[in-house]
Amino acid sequence: MDRFSFLNAAHTEFFAQLYDQYLENPDSVEPSWRSFFQGFDFGMTTYNEENPVEQIANFASNNTDYSLVSDKLQKEFNVLKLIDGYRTRGHLFTKTNPVRERRASSPTLEITNFGLSSADLSTVFDAAKAINIQPCTLQEIIRHLDTIYCQHIGVEYMYIRNPEVIKWIQNKLGVNDNQPNFSQDQKKSILNKLNQAVSFENFLHTKYVGQKRFSLEGGESIIPALDALIEKAAEKGVEQFVMGMAHRGRLNVLANIFGKSTQDIFGEFDGKDYDQEYFDGDVKYHLGLTADKVTSTGKKININLAPNPSHLETVGAVIEGITRAKQDKYFPEDFSKVLPIAVHGDAAIAGQGILYEIVQMAQLDGYKTGGTIHIVINNQVGFTTNYLDARSSTYCTDVAKVTLSPVLHVNADDAEAVVHAIEFALDYRMQFGRDVFIDLLGYRKYGHNEGDEPRFTQPVLYKIIASHKNPRDIYMEKLLADGVIDNTFVKGLEKEYKLNLEVNLEESRKKDLTIITPFMKNEWQGFKRVSDTQMLEKVDTSYSKEGLTAVANAVCNLPSDKKFINKIQKLINDRKTMFFESNKLDWGMAEHLAYGSLLQEGYDIRISGQDVERGTFSHRHAVVKVEDSEEEVTLINNLEGKKGKFTIYNSLLSEYAVVGFDYGYALTNPNALTIWEAQFGDFSNGAQIMIDQYISCGEDKWNNQNGIVLLLPHGYEGQGAEHSSARMERYLQLCARHNMYVADCSTPANFFHLLRRQMKTTFRKPLVVFTPKSLLRDARCVSSIEDFTQGTFQETFDDETVNKADVKTLVFCTGKFYYDITAERELNGRNDVAVVRIEQLFPLPVEQLKDIIARYPNADDYVWAQEEPKNMGAYSFMLMNFDLVKWRLASLKAYAAPAAGSYTRAKRRHADAIRMVFDKNLFN
Repeated sequence: MDRFSFLNAAHTEFFAQLYDQYLENPDSVEPSWRSFFQGFDFGMTTYNEENPVEQIANFASNNTDYSLVSDKLQKEFNVLKLIDGYRTRGHLFTKTNPVRERRASSPTLEITNFGLSSADLSTVFDAAKAINIQPCTLQEIIRHLDTIYCQHIGVEYMYIRNPEVIKWIQNKLGVNDNQPNFSQDQKKSILNKLNQAVSFENFLHTKYVGQKRFSLEGGESIIPALDALIEKAAEKGVEQFVMGMAHRGRLNVLANIFGKSTQDIFGEFDGKDYDQEYFDGDVKYHLGLTADKVTSTGKKININLAPNPSHLETVGAVIEGITRAKQDKYFPEDFSKVLPIAVHGDAAIAGQGILYEIVQMAQLDGYKTGGTIHIVINNQVGFTTNYLDARSSTYCTDVAKVTLSPVLHVNADDAEAVVHAIEFALDYRMQFGRDVFIDLLGYRKYGHNEGDEPRFTQPVLYKIIASHKNPRDIYMEKLLADGVIDNTFVKGLEKEYKLNLEVNLEESRKKDLTIITPFMKNEWQGFKRVSDTQMLEKVDTSYSKEGLTAVANAVCNLPSDKKFINKIQKLINDRKTMFFESNKLDWGMAEHLAYGSLLQEGYDIRISGQDVERGTFSHRHAVVKVEDSEEEVTLINNLEGKKGKFTIYNSLLSEYAVVGFDYGYALTNPNALTIWEAQFGDFSNGAQIMIDQYISCGEDKWNNQNGIVLLLPHGYEGQGAEHSSARMERYLQLCARHNMYVADCSTPANFFHLLRRQMKTTFRKPLVVFTPKSLLRDARCVSSIEDFTQGTFQETFDDETVNKADVKTLVFCTGKFYYDITAERELNGRNDVAVVRIEQLFPLPVEQLKDIIARYPNADDYVWAQEEPKNMGAYSFMLMNFDLVKWRLASLKAYAAPAAGSYTRAKRRHADAIRMVFDKNLFN
């Protein structure tokens, strides 16, 4: 009996309905139908231009020989399986590696693996419609599939879960069977950019023998690709580009894409000094550039290549922050107008975990940028490590699958394929606003740098590379063979470009100094660089009572038409009481007043970090939730007369990438108070690379000011080693000359003035603030409204509660420890002890401290008191930077861990440190 006899009464609509029913509940369909559906992989058929169920049903209903129907139907399904095989695994069988054989993958795409044989090659199959062609022979179907999926571009996309996206990609790949189709002028343009890329490297190799330049040779096709990307993106409405990349190829990109003067590049190679005194600079392959460019069709665009250190994947987070700041500032309604481009190395994208953090940010409200084009310059070697030792994944780009982003693997020797792929990536980004990856598979002509010997570790590979033609020569030969160009055209390109380089080299050597062009100069107009002395100059940060009252009215009143939980009602009512009745304002209220006053003055506020909307210690409540609906209400946005924009975002569980993002944001918008808050200060350890290599030294290395604020909760309350210390000593060790502010405030009002000062100066410096935990609700840690309406930030507080002539012991401390010491002093009635607070540790207010010491004529015992262990905290910094007095230390002993895990032990040690303040005979 024919096992497909149940098809006899079937028609098109029935097939479709029954299949939908099967997908919802397989047990609900008749067993023979269920067995039929289970025998074939229908998953991929839902993505076709026409439903194959309909196609096959139509075929069945138009045939009278049902034994033929059964065999033909099964073959049609087998062809659909073959098509799905190419779509899913075709990238494993491409010709994308220019210098190595591909690793063998199994099973292959042989038709026998899909229930087909050579006897079927001449059979016409309706399944051809699934690849957007008319019914044709199996042989023709295979030819189309091989052309689309197995040539110089391999595409991974079948893991994407959105049928609309799958359909779009498949339609796009069907155009010209995923093959380039450029005009003669476009081909000449590609060759021109290839010639520039190759000639530039050859010139440097000849003129600066053995110098590091991190040559692009082996990946030169990225130059015509980037050129085409900028041209086409401008046509699609993109107005600004933000790019970050590793060292390899950066000089080539700067010269041939960004138009950086090769005179300046040659000056950097010659090692000349800089034209600015307070600028240490960086190696040439770390520098960035901002340029304005006009495309071939007259479109004006702004392009930015961000500077970055050797931790090259850090810049991926930074450029996302730069992009978002530009989008928020210039194009808040259309993020597509600013395009981030991240250029990676193959070993780095696979090996550095920050990439995972960055891609996880891609669709989050606080961090999304409308899709990034990621390009990997794939050398197949990381430093000296072969790719088989550099990752466990098949591809270096497998991180793309985290966000279901398509990946195109391209042979870097095929310049047209590379440009074709980049245009596909752009179209995808503009269509869906999501990330897309291009794996540019090439090689590295020399070692990690030009002084290395690559044959030490890859002798076989480099024997192949030594005789391999560069992409320009390969493409030139192709165009010559096709009659697109002649030898005269090629010689003209080479001669003109090399002559220009020779002229610029000669002019460069007439100059004595190297000129570094500032990055994003337009965004920083009106801001000046200053010394540490100027950083200590007073800035008026007071604010009117009327203005503060308006802020209080906004943050102290919940919407009357919405219901909130009782605790929120109480918190907001307490705010109202402290401002309008008791005149005792706490830390959280001071923070809101600082933000509100700046918003009224036209500054933007951006805050991000883990749990910042509520605040880790439940003190901020910038965002409150409606009880029944969880609707979010940001009270400060109700502020009348608000000119700036307030945004606050709970971040993903990342410090590294988020700090990098916010650094980039602050780098781009100096008129936005950009704050990152650590959940606990210790957690900034996870962002240490960003702090060490960007925040603390970016101005010295790249001439980039940055006003990012780090709020690091700090204080010893017996919560263990990871919830006590923000590692103050690390930040102070990084301080030098004029690089950043470091503060540990002890009053709400001083914190208010500190935040306002960050915006009111004519310069920007990173600000690290060690913020309190227990003091957030300490009744002693309050300020009056008058403290806000008068004065400015105080770098120091003298002790105004003592008779200075009676003082024998003069104690210096910071932050929370002041309250612990003064409580002990009151308990013991020690009127001979004065406690001075240093609110700003860097730049250290030495002259102010001299004046304070002079006010105590009878003091002969000078104490540095800290709650941190001796080898941590500010003690070593004070010893090195403040030698006016001989310190006696009151602190815990030196420990490896910042704090004890036992609450009882921690409390005992803390008490011992306090007793040392008052007893000279106690030593740690």
